[in-house]
Amino acid sequence: MTLADLQQAVDRWIRTYGVRYFSPLTNLAQLTEEVGEVARILSRTYGDQSAKASDDLSKEALADELADVLWVTVCLANQTGCDLTEAIQKNIQKKTERDKHRHIDNPKLTQE
Repeated sequence: MTLADLQQAVDRWIRTYGVRYFSPLTNLAQLTEEVGEVARILSRTYGDQSAKASDDLSKEALADELADVLWVTVCLANQTGCDLTEAIQKNIQKKTERDKHRHIDNPKLTQE
């Protein structure tokens, strides 16, 4: 599935089952909530915080939460007219031009 396919699939789902897009501000709040759920799993899996008995820290749970982040990101892109394919291509080019030596020359990244 391409990013364009994803944007179309999400739009079809919203128009078929979701009635309409939530407002951009509501989707921003939803995005924040979903990122928080990713953070909870990662902080309890890789960080110092201990898990609660009710926590699902499985790879599947993390993948589901990451998919939720992607879903809301696509909703925001769709409702604001952003082409994610074009945006990611430009973003990769920007990072390449800006950082082509930055990480390679960073001794912190080559130390083990």
